[in-house]
Amino acid sequence: MADSDHSMTLSFVTRRRLLVGTSVATLAWPFQGKVQAADPQTGHDSPDPALLAWQEWKAAALRTEALCHKQQRLETKLVREVGFPRTTLRLPGSGETLEFFSPEDIEAICGSAPEMADLSTKAKAELAEHQARWDVVDEQLGYSTAKQAEVEAGEREQDLIDALTATPATSLAGIAGKLDMIFHEGTIWEDDTEFPQPQIRSALRDLIRIGQVLEPNALMPGSDREASPARRAVSEA
Repeated sequence: MADSDHSMTLSFVTRRRLLVGTSVATLAWPFQGKVQAADPQTGHDSPDPALLAWQEWKAAALRTEALCHKQQRLETKLVREVGFPRTTLRLPGSGETLEFFSPEDIEAICGSAPEMADLSTKAKAELAEHQARWDVVDEQLGYSTAKQAEVEAGEREQDLIDALTATPATSLAGIAGKLDMIFHEGTIWEDDTEFPQPQIRSALRDLIRIGQVLEPNALMPGSDREASPARRAVSEA
């Protein structure tokens, strides 16, 4: 069996779509036109909890993206060196050649027919041999470890998305943080030229422009001041 040059893009982190609930949560607290909001118990100013939640989510999102890039690089190297585990089987009679990537696929085609027994056994052995080579190089490169780290980071990021959604914003910066998160999550797997991404970006830019006037010393999520270091952090990971 020849090694495969088959390339496959695999998605290991499933992100749930989040486009509802943010407005309702925001209306739960009175709006404050500043990043510092009065604590109802102490009377002292305290940071907008939504902005703090956004900062924690942003760090998690950058980590997830960095780990995603890492496992993709390792996967590409692994596929190039070993080839994705597979085997081929030529069907008797028709002469058709099929490609299989799991023992279950072989069973589905060969079944229990006596005339297919030898072919099935050979195909399964070839597939197991190829899988063993994959596993050896996988361990050397640390691909499965990187893949698991990405999964865990993605789950952590999703928890923080849920937390940010449930946290009422008390400042323009906090609202911008929620919009920034929604825009980011909505463009991960989607074409950002399609609704509602351009509309969200437009609203976020308007909010940033107004917020930078009303809160000149506040870091506005989604602004150029915030985005550039974030992009650098991802590219350097």
